[in-house]
Formats: sequence, structure tokens, C-alpha cells
Amino acid sequence: MGESGKAQERTARDRRLSAALRENLKRRKAQTRARLDPGEDRQVAAGRPGGAAESHDSAGIVAEKDAG
Repeated sequence: MGESGKAQERTARDRRLSAALRENLKRRKAQTRARLDPGEDRQVAAGRPGGAAESHDSAGIVAEKDAG
């Protein structure tokens, strides 16, 4: 037997949502790549260990901690 009407609607909705989420993730990744300077190391820009941390707030707390 096939799926009921509500089950088919749910499956279709889940597929649409899944596709929309994939497209959103692709868009966000493209935006992140576009923000990076071409010469900048991607690990540094991503804030991974070994890179200089940049302040992400107006108070400059990260820079203050780095200064000692």
C-alpha cells in the first residue's frame, strides 16, 4: 500500500525543507568565502588556533586580553 495523503504531504514538505536548508548552507558558505581576503590564510580567518584573534565586539575585549 502507498502512503496516506498526510504522509505524502509530510514527505513532500520534508524534501522541500531539506532542499532549502542545503541551498541556505551553500549561500552562507559562499558569503564566508567572499569575506575572506584572497591572501589571508583560511584557518586564521576562521579563528582556529595559531591565528591572531580579532575582537568581535565594540569593547575590544579580545585585544585587551592579548595585550596582557
